[in-house]
Amino acid sequence: MTDSSRDDHPTEVYPTEVLTPMTPAAEPRRPRRAARVWIIVVAVIVGVAALLVIADVVVRGIAEQRVAEQIEAELPPGVEGEVDVTIGGFSVLAQYLTGTIDRVELSAPELLVEGAPLDVDVALQGVPVDFASPIAQAEATVVADEATVNRLIEVAGIEGGLTLGDGAVAYERSIEVDLLSIPIPITVEVTATPVAAGDTVVLESIGVDVSAAGGSVDLSGLADRIIGENPIEICVAERLPEGVEVTGIAVTEGSVTVDAHATDLRLDDESLADTGACT
Repeated sequence: MTDSSRDDHPTEVYPTEVLTPMTPAAEPRRPRRAARVWIIVVAVIVGVAALLVIADVVVRGIAEQRVAEQIEAELPPGVEGEVDVTIGGFSVLAQYLTGTIDRVELSAPELLVEGAPLDVDVALQGVPVDFASPIAQAEATVVADEATVNRLIEVAGIEGGLTLGDGAVAYERSIEVDLLSIPIPITVEVTATPVAAGDTVVLESIGVDVSAAGGSVDLSGLADRIIGENPIEICVAERLPEGVEVTGIAVTEGSVTVDAHATDLRLDDESLADTGACT
C-alpha cells in the first residue's frame, strides 16, 4: 500500500550551506595613496626650504664680504683697518629685493686713525643696498686708551695731555699769579668730568689742586676762581663725518668709551670724508 501522504507532501531538499573561512575585507587604496602624495609634497617643500636656507647663507656671506670691502675702500683719509660685517635679519635675499637691509653691524677692533688705534663697533639700521641713499640710523661705540686720546685731541692750555681715571679725567695747567707785584708760577691740577655735547666734549671741573713753586704761598680762593671759570671744550666734530654727534662718554682707568649717533648718514666716499666743524 502506497503512503499517499508522502506523495502529497514531497520532502523538500535544502542546499547544504557551505562554510568557508572568512577573509578580511580589502583595505581601500585611496587613503594610502593620498598619504604618499602628502609625504612627497612635504619632502619637496623641505627640500626647497633647505636649498633657500643654503642659498641665503651663501648670499649672506658674499654680501658681508662685499660690504666690508666697500667700506674699507671708502674710509676717510688717515683711517685704515679691517672691518668685519654682520648682516642681520631673517633672509638676506628678501631684504635685498626690497632694496634695504634691516640691520648691519660693523666691527673694527684695530682701526687706525692717524696711526692711533681704536676699537670701533657700529650698528646701522635701514641700509640701502646700493649705498646711494642715506641710512636711517647709526649707533657707534668707540673705545680708546689714554695714549690714543692724547694723540687725537689738542686742548689749549693743557700740558702733558689728559690722564684717564675712574669716572674722571685729570690735567695740569700752568698760570702766573701776581703776589705783591711779584709773578709767581702756579701749577694747577684739575680733575674734571667729561660730558658729551654733540660736536664737543666738555670738561667740567670738579676739583682743583694748586701748588706754587718756590715756597709756601697763600692760595686761598684761587681754586674756587679756577673752578668757576668756563669749562674746557674739546672739539670732536672735526674727527667725525658730518652729522655724527657724541651722545655719551664713560671714563675708566686708562680708557674711555664714547657713544655716537647719526641719522640720514651716507656711506659713500665723499660723505665719509666730509667731517664736521665745531661752532
